[in-house]
Amino acid sequence: MYKAMRSLICRRCSNPVISTGHTSVDIGASANLQLVDKFCYLGDMWSVDGDADAAVEARIRIGWNKFRQLVPLLTNRDISLIRRGRLYSSCVRSSVLHGSESWPVRKENEVALQRAEMRMVKWMCDVKVKDKIPNKELRERLGIDDIVLVLQQNRLRWCGHVLRKEDTDWVKKCIEYEVEGSRPSGRPERAWKEVVQKDCQARNLNKEDATDRG
Repeated sequence: MYKAMRSLICRRCSNPVISTGHTSVDIGASANLQLVDKFCYLGDMWSVDGDADAAVEARIRIGWNKFRQLVPLLTNRDISLIRRGRLYSSCVRSSVLHGSESWPVRKENEVALQRAEMRMVKWMCDVKVKDKIPNKELRERLGIDDIVLVLQQNRLRWCGHVLRKEDTDWVKKCIEYEVEGSRPSGRPERAWKEVVQKDCQARNLNKEDATDRG
């Protein structure tokens, strides 16, 4: 039986999940799958388009919530900037980058992450935009790296874990799986595999390097 589609609200992130207007799929007497444009799963947002826009937006919002909870510590002048940077990396940045290893990020996503982080960094350093202090210098004060660099490192580390798995492992099979058939007209959506290939080119790495954990 097919039932009319309704808008769904994720209780975990309180983020409206917009419906596609299609019907739901009934797979049993007690199970009914609704067709939606995006949904929250294990704290990460999944989109029907396969992009990372919804995930990045949700994680930035969660990161800001965590940052505001820790503002008394992150802006406390009795605590050194280095210690504040470590606290930020452990509690705030880790929340922002949760699940990011599988994001097919685009340049717009990286810019959004950088802007959000630099607003937090300037807040921690008590610096205004009019002070015109370079972002690199502010990150050095806190002892943290660029969030885009950390995102790339996490992505490559996870890719290495998968490549070292047995060939029969289903995760490895999913990454190497090639969908049969012709592509639709127009520019295809950016895939995670393409992002990793560019990461490897930027660092002069190849697939065989994954066998060396170092």
